[in-house]
Parts: sequence; C-alpha cells; structure tokens
Amino acid sequence: MRSELTTPRWWIDQIPDLSGKTVLITGANTGIGRATATALARRGASVVLACRDQTRAEAAAVAITAAAPTGSVSVLHVDLASLASVSAAAEALARCHDHLDVLINNAGVMTLVGPPRRTADDFEQHIGINHLGHFALTGRLMPLLLAAPSARVVWVSSLSQRRGSIDFDDLQWRTRRYRAFQAYSDSKLANLLTMHRMQQQLEAAQAPVISVAAHPGGARTDITRDGPLWMRLLARPETQWCTTWLTHDIASAALPTVRAAADPDVRGGDVYGPDGWQGLTGHPVRVDLGPRARDEALQQALWARSQELTDVTYQMARA
Repeated sequence: MRSELTTPRWWIDQIPDLSGKTVLITGANTGIGRATATALARRGASVVLACRDQTRAEAAAVAITAAAPTGSVSVLHVDLASLASVSAAAEALARCHDHLDVLINNAGVMTLVGPPRRTADDFEQHIGINHLGHFALTGRLMPLLLAAPSARVVWVSSLSQRRGSIDFDDLQWRTRRYRAFQAYSDSKLANLLTMHRMQQQLEAAQAPVISVAAHPGGARTDITRDGPLWMRLLARPETQWCTTWLTHDIASAALPTVRAAADPDVRGGDVYGPDGWQGLTGHPVRVDLGPRARDEALQQALWARSQELTDVTYQMARA
C-alpha cells in the first residue's frame, strides 16, 4: 500500500472553519458516522444525520449538539435498503436545503451470520445497502451538490475491498453458494469503483463537485457484532491491550473520512486511509488501494448495471 509518508502529518485541528457548509452523513447515529458528524459540527458545519432508526438518530443529534454547540444538527430519515425511501429522503432534503456541500456515504451493513438477507427491492443486502442504496441517494442528490460552489462526495470503503470481485452474472447471489464476507467485500469494492467512475464523469462535465473515498482501517465499531469470531475478538475491550496495532478506536478510525470531507487539499479521485502497517491503524494519509478499483472497464460496467437496477441516472452538469 502506497501512502504520502513523506508529507507532514495531518491533524484534526487542521479542519478549516465550516460555517455555512451543509454536510449529510448516512449512518451517522453511531460509530464512524457519528464521530465524523461530531468533528465537522465542531467546526461549524450544519450536519444532517441521515439514518434508518429515527429514535437513535435523534438521540445522537442531541449528544452531538451538546459536544459541538457551534454547529447545527438535524435528522433525515432514510432506509438505504429501500429505493423508495431513498427517493423520499432526497425530496425531503431538497425542501429544507437549496444546496449540499458534502455528502458522506458512510452507512454500511456487514451481516456474516445466518442466511442471505434481501432488501425491500430484492437485492442481496450488502450490495443493496452498501452500494446500490448509496448510488441511488447520490444520484438523487446531485442537483443539490451541483448547486454548491464546490461540493464533494465521500465514499467510505474498507480494506476488505482488496478481496472483492464483481460477478455481473449473479450480482444478487441467487445461484452461487452464499459467502457473506465475500458479498460484503464486493460491496466495498463497488464503492471504490463508483467513486472513480463518478470522478471521471464529473471531470468530463467540468462540474464543481469531486468524488473521493476513505477507509477506516481496523476499526473497533459495532459493525463487527455480526462478524466472524476473530473479528469480534479483536473488537472486544479486554483484548485491546494487545491489538492496538491491528485496530484503533472510533475517533481515530473516523479521521480518514473527516480528512476526505474537509481537507481543502483533497483532489478528485483521492483515497484516504491510515498510514500504519497494512493500513490498519495510524494517521490519515492519501493511499493507493491497488489496481482493481481503477479498472475502467469494471467501473463502466458496474455504473451501467447500477443505473439499470436503481433507475437513477446522474445529472453531472448544472441545469
């Protein structure tokens, strides 16, 4: 993994003043999303917590407001497992905001126990929520992003994308033997493929929006609760004394996303992650996650299939 190891380290106090900026973060009621929301609200951003669980999101909004009184926090209901909910959420946001400066596609599901689960639209849940739900939401919100002077979309991926692959013949796992962690890894690869393809199209349209990505490394978050035994053991508090080089706390794991969202020096197509061993822990730097996500043929094929499955076509230029 290549990183910007020769440049000075970036610290959270380098976040510029974000007053007047509107930021939407999916899955922001817990984990990395909540830590990201808190960091950006502390710098004055107006943060929208886009979450499925309204009650938990409202409780998170109260806590973030108390920790970040200079910002403002609101809640938007969205269930990424339902394209109808995604469409309704985009319409609701447009009624309250005339532009969107930053969209952080953070929410994710990793369910590795039990039989395969399906979304409301009959997609396999990992590709349906982690990828297609965010693909549809981003497309629906493009008019608001284009209305901002300079906007960005942050796709939160994972190191597991390195083992991802895209099987277009069975994207929804209907005929293959189901392997949940593979399905999760595929969805995280899809995030990076989409980020790169979106950036290419934004550049071609000379749009005032950039598309970037981040990954948290080895994060001790709730997403591990349905993971394999080794992953759950690494996340347990009593094992942290010997796993600090493999996993880090939520606030540290959120820093690559925070930097991708707020650093003025971020460029379209950049990916940010920790600079430590194997990218598991460390300071947030620009990284290279390998050639697979840069496969242009794969990017184009996935984009076309995603448009077909979601019935969402991106507007890449201002009306």
